[in-house]
Amino acid sequence: MATPNNLNWIAGFIWGIADDVLRDLYVRGKYRDVILPMTVLRRLDAVLEGTKQNVLNVKARLEKEGIDEQEQALRQAAGQAFYNSSKFTLRDLKARASQQRLQADFRDYLNGFSQNVKDILKNFEFHNQIPRLVRADALGTLIAKFLEEEINLSPSPVRNKDGSIKHPGLDNHAMGTIFEELVRRFNEENNEEAGEHWTPRDAVQLMAKLIFLPITDDIKSSTYLLYDGACGTGGMLTVAEDTLRSLARSRNKRASIHLYGQEINAETYAICKADLLLKGEGDAADNIVGGPEHSTLSNDAYSAREFDFMLSNPPYGKSWKSDMERMGGKGGIKDPRFMVNHAGNSEYSLATRSDDGQMLFLANLLSKMKRKTPLGSRIAEVHNGSSLFTGDAGQGESNIRRWIIENDWLEAIVALPLNMFYNTGIATYVWVLTNRKPEHRKGKVQLIDATEWFQPLRKNLGKKNCELATKDIERICETFLSFKKSEQSKIFDNKAFGYWKVTVERPLRIKGADPNHIYKAKEIKELKESAEREEDAPPLIKKIHKKGVKSDPLHGLFEATVNGTSTVVEYEPDADLRDTEQIPLLEEGGVEDFLQREVLPYAPDAWYVSSSMKIGYEISFTRYFYKPQPMRSLDEIRADILAVERESEGLGEIVGGDKND
Repeated sequence: MATPNNLNWIAGFIWGIADDVLRDLYVRGKYRDVILPMTVLRRLDAVLEGTKQNVLNVKARLEKEGIDEQEQALRQAAGQAFYNSSKFTLRDLKARASQQRLQADFRDYLNGFSQNVKDILKNFEFHNQIPRLVRADALGTLIAKFLEEEINLSPSPVRNKDGSIKHPGLDNHAMGTIFEELVRRFNEENNEEAGEHWTPRDAVQLMAKLIFLPITDDIKSSTYLLYDGACGTGGMLTVAEDTLRSLARSRNKRASIHLYGQEINAETYAICKADLLLKGEGDAADNIVGGPEHSTLSNDAYSAREFDFMLSNPPYGKSWKSDMERMGGKGGIKDPRFMVNHAGNSEYSLATRSDDGQMLFLANLLSKMKRKTPLGSRIAEVHNGSSLFTGDAGQGESNIRRWIIENDWLEAIVALPLNMFYNTGIATYVWVLTNRKPEHRKGKVQLIDATEWFQPLRKNLGKKNCELATKDIERICETFLSFKKSEQSKIFDNKAFGYWKVTVERPLRIKGADPNHIYKAKEIKELKESAEREEDAPPLIKKIHKKGVKSDPLHGLFEATVNGTSTVVEYEPDADLRDTEQIPLLEEGGVEDFLQREVLPYAPDAWYVSSSMKIGYEISFTRYFYKPQPMRSLDEIRADILAVERESEGLGEIVGGDKND
């Protein structure tokens, strides 16, 4: 059995092939374009060696019988979720002396693979690399390097002449570990791109624990579906799968776990699918959908599916304008993931600003929650800080927060340390959601400040300079599970994040205006152009109400005497004096008490427009966890001044000054 040291050595050997063969052919950042697909090919080739002749025999029989649908039969013949029906193996190709002959036969070999492998090679764009490798006479060398006796990528052991094991076989998990190690190395080598597709493993481990630990005792010997709508290279899915399987095993349960994912980036989609194939998870590989034509937002691959557990790290600050246009434009979006029934509005829009679609990925996950099972669904998703507060009341981001919180789905948000991700130093947060909150969490949201819980890296990886150690992950999870208030854990009522946005008006007052006249729009425009505003001028009347209407100054209905008659009027508002107020939903006495207390003492003629009132939600970590710096003592300030004076002694002489000046 291969040990971790063996696996690291094999990964290092493959890493070395790039330097040996590709150094003068590719810039270092492009080695992955060849090494990753070649690693996949060599492993699949080795796995298929034992059944190769059986596949060829079945292929010949199917051709003879004129059967076009051959996929399942050839998979069965290979005993795998993939096959190769070409007459060649990599060992056959190794002996080709002519590069042109090798190129033709190698292409024949690649075209013999099952459709799922062809899909991987297509998205790796591996066929594009072949002419360059052939021109440099490097293809044969590359194949030979992957077949060298120093390494064994086969599931079967390599034996010495005496029958003893020279190299142990690699099971699927070990091969997956090697492949993931190569992906990690390439991502860290290209750290300017890594954060787009590679979430640090420590962050993924934390997310997996946050969704599984609260329901560990409820895990049954059952089937569980896991989903990632922005699955990248698949790390979240595989770590979540391993975590759930381990927890189930610790309780003597046999969990059947199925993975599903969608990814728009072609190469990372290919890596994800390849990794699952290499791990022997053929069904899971078939459940990964991807490539440029498969945007999760505008082309949902799993609209009819619901999932038990979901994890994701969507792109931040990335435009979704092209998706929006494909969906009918912002006003034409009818997708039930983003147009929901909430707060009495059957067309409650979750569509965000076109320059950042990250919260729509969260809405996508929420649309796939199980609603008829005891456990429902649990979700963990990473966001940057903008998801906490961008978007005004009534706009998409705020609407999503409101929809989530008013449905009581948000359990917690964890603030992660800065500089944890590969290509960014921005603040990041893990949102934890479920539609089956335990009783003690109902109506509450927990905020956890874990920004100081980390260990520094010995060597920076781009902007990434720290990681979550095991003890840090345990500390965060313990804080989450205990659900107690502390310096790093704050617990709030759901409504604490909500507010009313209210438009406050004041009357238009123009010098020389007639207090008994009802002004029309055109007259008001002319007055504004020809006269000046005056604070003591009478307000312009827009409307006089009939008898029976009661005055209500706070709603813009004022008692006035017009042409000697007492009546109720509405005034023309002054747009220059218009203001808005954000009033907390938990404000004692509500909107009107707030205005009576905070506005009318300073603007007695103000009123608010109830029809324009909107509800918004935002979450301010800064406000809740702000730690004021203690003021420095006079002694400290005096010591600093004296130190500066001592340092500046003689400076006048240096710059040509005169001490006697």
